[in-house]
Amino acid sequence: MKIGEYNTLRVNRFVDFGAYLIDNDANEVLLPLRYLTGDEELDDMMEVFVYNDSENRPVATTERPHATVGQFCLMRVKAVNAIGAFMDWGLVAKDLLVPFREQRVRMQAGRSYIVYVYLDKNSGRIVASAKLDKFLDKTFPQFYHRQRVDVLIAQQLEIGYRVIVNSQFWGMIYNNELYQQVNIGEHHMGFIKQVRDDGKIDVTLTKIEKMRVDDLAGSILDYLERHGGSMTLNDKSSPDVITRTFNCSKKDFKKALGLLYKQHRVVLGDVVKLL
Repeated sequence: MKIGEYNTLRVNRFVDFGAYLIDNDANEVLLPLRYLTGDEELDDMMEVFVYNDSENRPVATTERPHATVGQFCLMRVKAVNAIGAFMDWGLVAKDLLVPFREQRVRMQAGRSYIVYVYLDKNSGRIVASAKLDKFLDKTFPQFYHRQRVDVLIAQQLEIGYRVIVNSQFWGMIYNNELYQQVNIGEHHMGFIKQVRDDGKIDVTLTKIEKMRVDDLAGSILDYLERHGGSMTLNDKSSPDVITRTFNCSKKDFKKALGLLYKQHRVVLGDVVKLL
């Protein structure tokens, strides 16, 4: 049975205060009564999240926490006491502790921080840490150009955003390549631009040029069809208007128009028209 993760378990027996679920190794865990709908039957299979209660006993829930063991996540501090900071984990009966030794700066109630969720080997409890570096891979990244990756927005800097790539490595998205609003804690689909010789990763949220232009050409055709087959946006329009309308750069917009023209899909001019 995996503590801090989702488990698919079988209903083994019912008691007044809930149901006991069992895994393939005959380990039982209680699913409290408040999580039962009344439709469950013996031998039903259920996906539940298993964590430790306040007395360090495994317990199951059908609630879904903001993050499981091995994941990074933005969480809000609910309270701070002599032990550390307690984060809103998304579970009604359990907050997530960030001990003081795992805080980069002293955490404050009401503020949110990116943390990593892990199972403490000494106590057997699920805890979190804001010291992200020690949970990221130190080996040289083995990504290829244009590879699709998961990106977690982690920190805003003057030049852009520091991100966590595939929950493994630090990466960077630069301001001049952002054509959409992003917020700390959000996950986005990104693409590898390059892995530098020193192992630093440049990431973009917009597809690599050919992919972007092909997709943008399709978006322009959709736009034209929705607007009666014509639009006043053209290659002389302002970059701001183009970005607001198509969430792209003027350079990509011009290339997409050129592609559609070569394909004999549009007529170019002050008004762009479908053929």
